[in-house]
Amino acid sequence: MRKLALHWQILLGMLFGVVFALILVQFDWGKSFISNWIKPFGNIFINVLKLIAVPLILASLIKGISDLKDISKLSKMGGRTIGIYLCTTVLAVSIGLGIVNIVKPGSFITAETRNELLNSYANEANSKIEDAAKQSQTGPLQALEDIVPSNIFAAASDNGNMLQVIFFAIFFGIAMILIPEEKSKPVKAFFDGFNDVILKMIDLIMLAAPIGVFALLAALVAEAPSVDLFKALAMYSVTVLVGLALVIVVYLILLKIFAQKNPSYFLKGIAPAQLLAFSTSSSAATLPVTMERTVENLGVDDEVASFVLPIGATINMDGTSLYQAVAAVFIAQAFGMGLSLEAQLGIIATATLASIGSAAVPGAGMVMLVIVLAQAGIPEAGLALIFAIDRPLDMCRTSVNVTGDAAVSVIVAKSVNKLT
Repeated sequence: MRKLALHWQILLGMLFGVVFALILVQFDWGKSFISNWIKPFGNIFINVLKLIAVPLILASLIKGISDLKDISKLSKMGGRTIGIYLCTTVLAVSIGLGIVNIVKPGSFITAETRNELLNSYANEANSKIEDAAKQSQTGPLQALEDIVPSNIFAAASDNGNMLQVIFFAIFFGIAMILIPEEKSKPVKAFFDGFNDVILKMIDLIMLAAPIGVFALLAALVAEAPSVDLFKALAMYSVTVLVGLALVIVVYLILLKIFAQKNPSYFLKGIAPAQLLAFSTSSSAATLPVTMERTVENLGVDDEVASFVLPIGATINMDGTSLYQAVAAVFIAQAFGMGLSLEAQLGIIATATLASIGSAAVPGAGMVMLVIVLAQAGIPEAGLALIFAIDRPLDMCRTSVNVTGDAAVSVIVAKSVNKLT
């Protein structure tokens, strides 16, 4: 009997989770049952994925860089990777601003709905505003300073410090290239074997993926806000979703032009990672699967994938940057504010930089959005207007982030003749 493809297994798990939750929430005990007995399995699944994120980055990056045996290859690949990431992020923000100015979803918010949302989510908004205030008090070079860890073990203990882990891995890999090969050989053999073990762990974890996404989607449905709030934010959601869809279309066009890859081939290869990103809302948690699918199904050489994807999971947040642009203008429209061209250009710059600084974990984009709002002079309290619908949209934009990472890895691999 032919085994069902992984992406179909994950889709069925998601579907059964939604249906299961919709049935159980009809009973008084349904929500508490899902919260106490189903949601923990989803949390365990995410934790197991996060568990191997740091070891994977260390093993794959060190292995990938040491395989290059030439620093000039590293600089060539690094320059192209970061350049493409920045260009696509700016493009994503511009797409978001264009659509939100055409649709004007903020005009659909009535004063009554606005007040209801502001009252319902005031505490959550204040929490994010406080977090952003702490971050805005830092110096202009704080982001650069934060990249360099003072203790690699402390950095590796928190997935939010992914850039620090990447810095150490790149530094370590470069040092391995610069010493005589006979001295680096045992170290390289260790990391090659370590990388193989981590990849096998990913295979084992993915056996539980359908169960994990079943639990995650069931919990999401059970904890969803009232239908009335979703109706009020329908146009905002549609605006974000159309923008995200256009970003994916742009990536498919780039793949066709620069990598000569058919869109259906790419989407089929990366589908399990997209679905997992949708379920977990975390690029970091999805990274192990993204790497596996990119290497084994899209033909990207391991040394390219191990360099491009960890960096992408940290700085390439196209879905997040688009959402920040749309959300900022939406909130301004809801408050009846007009934004000048200068203010919207400022949003492009701030959203691009903020998305690079976003941690690859659920909800981090919200804190960065406060900075975008403050830069544009939009009331930060308006954050409460979008809390009701943020989690489903966070799932969608994370899928776009992961799609962008994979697409760039294919393009970079093609440019350095490492694509099969």
